[in-house]
Amino acid sequence: MNATLPTAEALRAALADLLGGLPPKQAAQAVDRLIASYRGTTPTDAPVLRDRSDVAAYAAYRMPATFEAVRSCLAALREAAPDWVPATHTDVGGGTGAASWAVAGAWQEGPRTTVLDWAEPALALGRELAMSSGLPGLRAATWERARIGTALELGSTDLVTVSYVLKELTPADRVALVDAAASAAQAVLVVEPGTPDGYERVIEARDRLIAAGMGVAAPCPHDGACPIERGTDWCHFSARVSRSSLHRQVKGGSLSHEDEKFSYVVATRFPVLPADARVIRRPQIRKGQVLLELCTREEGLRRATVTKRHGELYRAARDTAWGDPWPPPESDQDR
Repeated sequence: MNATLPTAEALRAALADLLGGLPPKQAAQAVDRLIASYRGTTPTDAPVLRDRSDVAAYAAYRMPATFEAVRSCLAALREAAPDWVPATHTDVGGGTGAASWAVAGAWQEGPRTTVLDWAEPALALGRELAMSSGLPGLRAATWERARIGTALELGSTDLVTVSYVLKELTPADRVALVDAAASAAQAVLVVEPGTPDGYERVIEARDRLIAAGMGVAAPCPHDGACPIERGTDWCHFSARVSRSSLHRQVKGGSLSHEDEKFSYVVATRFPVLPADARVIRRPQIRKGQVLLELCTREEGLRRATVTKRHGELYRAARDTAWGDPWPPPESDQDR
């Protein structure tokens, strides 16, 4: 990621500055309701974020985790297409702009961003956070109210992000949104919670993106059917989220970090170099060996056992994380 744009730290600072006066009791009540909505079923005609207190609680509760999840997905896209740089970006259902923060930090020249959401309080707070970020790409972003669904019209853009949005839509609206994104963009990123139902929504989106003529850049090493037997398991990944004191206060936690589980797909209309295989579970490090659960291009799901006799590859395996490509780039093996 771009070392000159410390967007994780900038986001935490912006949240602390803007939300530091949030009454703890009010925040806790709003977070409890948001958690129920996040885990349950929300009708498409009932916005989750109703007013500024809801939005403030949401920003403190969800923005750091969404940011880290999207940042991980964008890193996989950059690995598959290292020379591609988007000039324009549309954040559909972007709310307070967590995905836009991740996009702003992914490329040296941040693309021109438009954030679309139907909750005006979320757009207003997102605009305030962006203006306090110090990041030119975010400060110049456009924030527009739009109903996300069958009536949505997307203009041509390089990158569309759809993060933690599909769950809030009806099946018909989900189809319309994914199809509109595929028609408008050169690259589409869809991120959902790392749950069985989140994975199902991602697989549905993946199928539609491929049917629209796009190719999968990540996490899959191929455009074929997912080799995971439906109903028996699901593909998801994890991102480490550092908690600020505000984050810990709003979430009622004491640890300095948490792990955000997410499922995703990123598809493109330009050539990419997907990983030969992807590590789809946390590696098991044992004495003298590392066990890697892989999704591969040619063999579907398989386990790789890397031992000391593999030399540099074994050392690389010990440093490999859940979600990484395998084998690692040669430059990593040569370190």
